Amino acid sequence: MLFSSIPFLYYFLPLVLAVYFLTPRAGKNAVLFLSSLLFYAWGEPRFCIFMLLSIAQGYVFGRLIEKHAQNKKRSKLFLTASVALSLALRAYCKYADFFLSSVNAVTGLSFKLLHVTLPIGISFYTFQILSYVVDVYRGEVPAQKSFLKLGTYIAMFPQLIAGPIVRYADIAPQLDSRQTTLGDVSSGACRFVIGLSKKVLLANVLYELITAFQQSRDLSVLYFWLYAVSFALQLYFDFSGYSDMAIGLGRIFGFRFQENFNYPYISGSITEFWRRWHISLGSWFRDYVYIPLGGNRVSKAKWLRNILVVWMLTGLWHGASWNFVLWGVYFGILLVLEKLFLLRWLKRLPAVLRHIYALVLVTISWTLFAFTDIGAGFAWLKAMFFGTLFDSGSLYLLLTYGPMLVICALAATPLGKRCYEKLNSRLGPRALTVVDCGGLLCVLVMAAAYLVSGSYNPFLYFRF
Repeated sequence: MLFSSIPFLYYFLPLVLAVYFLTPRAGKNAVLFLSSLLFYAWGEPRFCIFMLLSIAQGYVFGRLIEKHAQNKKRSKLFLTASVALSLALRAYCKYADFFLSSVNAVTGLSFKLLHVTLPIGISFYTFQILSYVVDVYRGEVPAQKSFLKLGTYIAMFPQLIAGPIVRYADIAPQLDSRQTTLGDVSSGACRFVIGLSKKVLLANVLYELITAFQQSRDLSVLYFWLYAVSFALQLYFDFSGYSDMAIGLGRIFGFRFQENFNYPYISGSITEFWRRWHISLGSWFRDYVYIPLGGNRVSKAKWLRNILVVWMLTGLWHGASWNFVLWGVYFGILLVLEKLFLLRWLKRLPAVLRHIYALVLVTISWTLFAFTDIGAGFAWLKAMFFGTLFDSGSLYLLLTYGPMLVICALAATPLGKRCYEKLNSRLGPRALTVVDCGGLLCVLVMAAAYLVSGSYNPFLYFRF
């Protein structure tokens, strides 16, 4: 079930909210857990078994790790078992065919592929279980005694499918006690509608532009760049829109989730970009992979190794294909170069040149990201820099879709937020509340009309 779907918006969500707020405080976690299982089972009920088994092993091993905390050897054994089970399940579902096809390609053998269907959201809830058992082992959080509370944390439908990746340490107090005020509901609903508009009115429309580009026979440099920019913007609004909806829903239920995006396309370096893009994933790899490997408190050779290892794993996390590994290595190399000398050089340049530098390199990265066929990806990259600069076809596409791309580009900056803040200071919060309600209602109606029309409406990050 998609957040941006009629069944979710007009059937599932209203029913869950009604039951949740009518239920006494002691039963709210149970309502949230059961509704999350129903949400997850909507498309493929059998995948609930995978998730429940993952929750069960995390619960059992978390208790065992805490029980034997004084015996580090035994405690570490239980931690290893839990981590191995979590990663093995994810590896089987996501990487079995990737491994077999790679072996076949290298050796000339012909192992039969398993064609395992990837459970939606497994990457996200696996990382949440891993962070939980590791934090229990480190003594940073106590093991959760209630299976229901741990299950609610892991399965909670607002963030289950595509994050943000929520840490147990951040949410544990809210599982025990939380209050939802009228202000929380209002703020959460506004955030949800903003995310919905980014997804439906921007990301979906950008896909229509991409479809139009794909149907064109143009082969000019301008054409390839228009396509690449459209894909970059679509990916951003698709994923950040989902994160906004998840954060908004969490707020309605009384939870505070971590921000996941902070206007990444205004960055002046690749280092800054990854501080702004998919923040919860970057912080997870930092705290559970990079720092345990030694971080930057080791020799320079090991430090560089640590960065490259993290980025190879980041690439693999996104997908079981060599193009994702290459995409991760690409960013790892750029980050290493920036840390060694590029950042010092960039600081001497005007802000606009730093911004262009980051945008060009990030746009190139999405080309690697988009093509599982690496050969096709490199051919596309070559076409972005070599060939006829433009022709009548690409100029027509630019004139036709340029205004939409400009609107989307501006929407990816803090310009709208700054204008809102200035308007707030002039009109005052009371007057602006009326404007907010009217504007959000219009956006909601427009999004609903778009969805009723049956237009394209998936989430790209569902495959991760």
